[in-house]
Amino acid sequence: MAAVGTEATGQGADLHATWVDVEDLVLLPGLVDLHTHLREPGDEASETVVSATRAAAAGGFTAVHAMANTDPPTDTTTRAEALSRAAAARAVVDVAVVGAVTVGRRGAHLVDMEAMAHSRARVRIFSDDGSCVADPLVMRQALRTAASLGAVVAQHAQEPRLTEDAQVNERRSTAELPGWPPVAEEAVVARDCVLAHDLGAPLHVCHVSSAGTLDVLRWAKARGTTVTAEVAPHHLLLTDDLVSTGDPLYKVNPPLRSEEDAEALRAGLADGTIDAVATDHAPHTSERKSCAWVHASPGMLGLERALAVVVTTMVAPGRLDWAQLADRMAHRPAAIGGLADQGRPIAVGEPATITLVDPAAGWRAAPASVTSLSRNDPYVGRPLRGRVEATVLRGRVVHRAPGAAARGWPEEAG
Repeated sequence: MAAVGTEATGQGADLHATWVDVEDLVLLPGLVDLHTHLREPGDEASETVVSATRAAAAGGFTAVHAMANTDPPTDTTTRAEALSRAAAARAVVDVAVVGAVTVGRRGAHLVDMEAMAHSRARVRIFSDDGSCVADPLVMRQALRTAASLGAVVAQHAQEPRLTEDAQVNERRSTAELPGWPPVAEEAVVARDCVLAHDLGAPLHVCHVSSAGTLDVLRWAKARGTTVTAEVAPHHLLLTDDLVSTGDPLYKVNPPLRSEEDAEALRAGLADGTIDAVATDHAPHTSERKSCAWVHASPGMLGLERALAVVVTTMVAPGRLDWAQLADRMAHRPAAIGGLADQGRPIAVGEPATITLVDPAAGWRAAPASVTSLSRNDPYVGRPLRGRVEATVLRGRVVHRAPGAAARGWPEEAG
């Protein structure tokens, strides 16, 4: 096999004594997603553990982090362990359970973080994602406790007083569509970076969307703050120009921003200010998206398109090479999430947890091409580059693209 970041040439994939043709493919470590909404329990019409992890495998991911904003939320040891057991029994890829920061994700009282961290679920990321931990005292306590447990708090940075009823990026606001100003993100990130620095605690910032947030992150990292950040694929490629379509498919939280913001995010991912690409995979039924914008649920699918979006926006233009893509989509996410057996080097003796990509494949996403139960795919019809050929988890083929059998790939594991 070839080293990570290089194109494989000839034959050489010895997979359970099966020879596989990997000519002209790129070999990557299995991708790791820090931000997946499984929707189970509580919203199995939108997604389930099975459908979400199949979608993850189709996108080249071998591990995902299940966010806590389910119904009920993952805010107790019992609920964290129940999800962990369900994933162990039915998931196609590894699932790391993310615990809520506060009871009910209401921002007032901390969950029993110690019990969740020491449970069978082994929670290492705590997040109220979908809601901001707005109270600085609660956030300070959460950061301190998580640090003592070797865990991290992942903040959904959204000052609620500045974003009440927000629907779109502020510059696109109207009387019917109230604005979500970038400063509502930037102010929370600045506050939390100061809190984390004071405590010597790690902080992770979810779905960065604004250029101003990058300035805050650069300042914090320069002064030695232990802060990491992620960007979602849609914020790299899509912009708030799409609001003019009126299609709630493009409603997301935080909202799509300007082209200037998107360009700044691409630069921040290239220079390492942004540590990871995380999908923020947010499936919704058609009923929740086929309605007026103000009534639609925010969120977009991401797992199956993320790699292609990063190849299209970052690798093809020369902003990242393949080794850097592996860093942002496998190595660093695994380290942030504390997944010791993911994001491993590709070397003799290492587990075969890998993703094979056809870098030359150009394609357009079709509505029926997603594995997810939901269809809120914002990339339909858009030209993309790079296609996942196969995904392998510890030697088991968990995804095989159409036509991969011709290269010798065995059937997907059941």
